[in-house]
Parts: sequence; structure tokens; C-alpha cells
Amino acid sequence: MQLDQNTQNTIQQWLNGSYDDLTKADIQKLLDQEAYTELTDAFYKNLEFGTGGLRGIMGAGSNRINKYTIGTATQGLANYLHKKYPGESISVAIAHDSRNNSDVFAQITADVFSANGIKVYFFSALRPTPELSFAIRELGCKSGVMLTASHNPKEYNGYKAYGNDGGQFTSPDDKLVMEEVAAIKNIDEVKFNRIDSNIELIGEQIDQLYLDKITALSVSPDAIARQKDLKIVYSPIHGTGITLVPKALAQFGFTNVNIVEEQSQPDGNFPTVVYPNPEEKEALTLALKKAEEIDADLVMATDPDADRVGIAVKNNDGEFVLLNGNQTGSLLINYILTAWQEKGKLTGNEYVVSTIVTTSLIEAICKEKGVDYFNTLTGFKWIGKVMTELKGKKTFIAGGEESYGYLVGDLVRDKDAVISCAFIAEMTAFYKDKGSSLFQAMIEMYVKYGMYKEDLVSLTKKGKTGAEEIKALMEKFRNHPPATLGGSAVVTLKDYELNKETNIKTGSYQALGFPKSDVLQFITADGSIVSARPSGTEPKIKFYCSVNEPLAKVADFKATEEKLNQKIKIIMEDLQR
Repeated sequence: MQLDQNTQNTIQQWLNGSYDDLTKADIQKLLDQEAYTELTDAFYKNLEFGTGGLRGIMGAGSNRINKYTIGTATQGLANYLHKKYPGESISVAIAHDSRNNSDVFAQITADVFSANGIKVYFFSALRPTPELSFAIRELGCKSGVMLTASHNPKEYNGYKAYGNDGGQFTSPDDKLVMEEVAAIKNIDEVKFNRIDSNIELIGEQIDQLYLDKITALSVSPDAIARQKDLKIVYSPIHGTGITLVPKALAQFGFTNVNIVEEQSQPDGNFPTVVYPNPEEKEALTLALKKAEEIDADLVMATDPDADRVGIAVKNNDGEFVLLNGNQTGSLLINYILTAWQEKGKLTGNEYVVSTIVTTSLIEAICKEKGVDYFNTLTGFKWIGKVMTELKGKKTFIAGGEESYGYLVGDLVRDKDAVISCAFIAEMTAFYKDKGSSLFQAMIEMYVKYGMYKEDLVSLTKKGKTGAEEIKALMEKFRNHPPATLGGSAVVTLKDYELNKETNIKTGSYQALGFPKSDVLQFITADGSIVSARPSGTEPKIKFYCSVNEPLAKVADFKATEEKLNQKIKIIMEDLQR
């Protein structure tokens, strides 16, 4: 394999430009080793500043996370802010997670903002992503940056950019920021020289304000008081959750929180797990072991930047089982609406938000409770956008998405595992106080609303060739959609890229009314929904499958679950033919 001309040109720009000697030495070493595949992946394009910022593998190169790609992103964001708020005093907040180099990249981000005359509120130590969102709003900032790659493997890092509402940028501002970043053609345009007087350290005062406001959201403090010794196992999986989740649980009133000590120390190498992802069963192995030892009521684990949470509960046979994001989200929203209803707090002006690839069960719950439901594109920034648009008009109760991200209350504009952990524990106490369990509550929810079952299959396709394969797969599905899935005819095709919903039988179509997004949905005659979507943050294409049918009684749960699992298996096999 040889390097194409564009890649060679970019490499020469880095070797001859204002880059440090260590970076140049790393590049030269790869050239000497003729490591052309690695060089191509590192230099064949500029790491794209997408609608959520940057995410990629750390290392030297234009398509890698490093001092220079972080600096360029920050300079572009600074240029955007000066154009957006001409003549105004501009401030930003910056935080970072436990990943290797996150603290270094946070300092570089602060340096560039300060050099551009922008006031920086800088968290003095690692903090969860949702607290950054909270701080932006609380401090009246125009923007904010979180240095994190969420639940990606340890070689990754990233840069999440936020607007003045505490949410990640959406249209049109996301494109305007991207244009400013893309307009920087030379590293010499980036101002790296820090101005100390423009940087102010923040920390514990914001922590306490955040925790106090979370605690004020509690709906069932009486149930917690009676069940305060609920046995909870918690793991931060070497991430930022350790800074606030135990404090939030304590402030809610829980006295028996057991930390997984082996995973309690922040560590960017994530030494006890393959992936620091609470969606993966393996990541909860130590937490489950501890739970069995102490006969816990609830297991919770958060990802490195503490915006996602995975949970495990005991089933009716006393065995710990993991709940997926759809199950936890449905349970949480059903609990909050039920608790609000019991206390007479529902006025008809409340609403809930979820995404197009999240279970339709949430919509069914909202409909029965008389609560407005809004559907958005995938990504919590779209939920945040709805919240910002409806601020002062309607009351946001909760939101959630299948990828283990939830939010209760309107303190932040992003998924929040700190708030979610507190409310999942409260929900467990609420049902235990009634002589039930979270698992029993889930089955009873299915009896009432129908049993919904979802699954997700991800295909990883790395590098330039992988990106091309993912694009080709989407084009294949777009131009030749499957005729049947799981033995049921595909009756509707929703193409969010083309803003088009097509009736397969008649060929008629209508506009979807969503912003443009590369997502395809196939809806079958029996109500199954299959979505195909390239990941915006990982080299993957994801297939989401949702099936459902009525559950007549609690005793039918296992048989119905097995039937739905088989249906999902057949659908996924059909997709890969």
C-alpha cells in the first residue's frame, strides 16, 4: 500500500509546520517503518468537527485527537462566539473526565479561549458531563466544553461543545461552529498563549448547588425515609461518577451505598474492564459479584463522564439481571409520572421527550397518563433543544434514550447519570415500600401497556475503508429496502436523510418534519420497527430492533419474552441477508 497524494501533502504540512518536535518524530517514525495503513488513517482527512464536537483516537495526525486538533476546534469555537456575541462579555465553562490526557486537553482548551479574550470557568478537577451543562446555565456562560470520549475504549478522547442553554449545539449554530473550525487552514492561526487572568477555578461551590437542586426534585422522600437502608451497589467504572453520585445518593437519604472499590479510582486505562461502557455486561462483573455477596437491592454503574448509567436488579428467581436502556428508561418515566399522579402534581401541562430509536412504550405510558410526548432524532442534544424551545411554556418532567441516558427535571440539557442514579434508587425504594420490586414493577408495566422488547446490533468498521463500507450499506438499504422482516411485510420506510416517509404498498410519501439525519426506519405490518443508523461517535453502523405484543398476565412474562426474543433474532438475520 502506498500513500495517496492528499495524505502525503498533509503529512508534509505537519512535518514542515509549527508542530512540536515530538509530534514530528512520531510521524517520521511511522514513515520510516512504512506504516502506510496507520499513516493513512491518521492523515487522510481532518478529524471532523461534527454536530457534537470531536471524537477520535489519540495520536499525531490531522484525523487524531491531539493538542493541535483540540486547539483548532477551540479557536474555531472562539471565532464563532465573537461573531455570535459581538461586543459582549463572553464566558465559557470547561470540565474533563478521567481519560488519559483529558486534563491536558482541558488546559489547552482553556489556554486558547483565554488567549482569545474569553473568560474561562475551569473545573479544578474531573467532573461529570452533566455538571458542566448545569454550570453553563448557572454561571450565564455563552458556551462550554467537556473533554471526554464518553464510553469509548481507552485509546479515544473527545471534545463536546455546548451552547448557552447548556445543550450541545443544534441547527443552525452547529453548522456555524463547524464552518469556523473548517476555516482554519494553518496551525499558526490558533492562539495557544494562555492569559492567566482570564481563567477562574471552580469546583465545590458548584457541586453543592447542583446537588441541592437535584435533591429538591425528589418526588418520594417519604418512601426513601422508610427504605433508607436499601442495599445499593455502585461503580463509577474508574470515571467521574465517584465525585458526585455517592454524594447525591447520600443527600437523597440513602445510607447503605456500597462502592465497588476496585473501580472507584479514576483511571484512564480502565484496568478492570475491556470497555468502560455500562451497556456491556462485562463492565458490571465486579459490581454484580459484590451485589451477590451482600444480597443487594440495586446495582448501578456509570460511564467515565457519568452521563450514562446501567443497572441490574433481582428477578423473581432472585437472580441479578441487567436491564437495557429501554427498560430502565420506561421504568423511570413510568415511576415519575405515577408518583406525580399520586401526589396530584399532573396538571396537563407536562411533557416527556424521547428519540426515534427508543422504545415506543414511553409514548404509550405518556398517552395513558395524559402527558404530552415529543419524539426527536437520536442524540440527547435534540431532547435538550425541545426543552429550550418549551422553557416557560410547559413543564419538562423527564426524557430518555435507549443508549442508557436519562434526565429528570430541567437543571441540565444533557443526559445525566448523577440525577438518574438518585432517581433510580428512589424508584427502587418507592416500589419496595409498596412490597414490590423493580423487576415486578417492570412486568406489571408490560401487562398494562403491552410488552416491548428491543435489541441493538452494532457492526464495527474501522478506518477509511470502514467508513466506505458503512456508506455502501446505508445506500443498499435506502435503494433496496427489505420486503419482509420477521415474517411481516415492511409497509413503511422512513428516510430521515431525505425527509421522506414512504408507503411501500402505494408508493405515496409525506415529509417527516425532522432535521436531516442519516437514519432509515423500516416499519412492518405487525408494528415491529427496525432502524439503521451510522454512529456519530464511533466507527459503527447500528441496527435497532423493537417488537411488541400484549402481555395478558404476569405469569405469561417468560413465554412472551422468549417469543419476542426469537422474533428479534429472525429480523436481525433477515437484515444481514
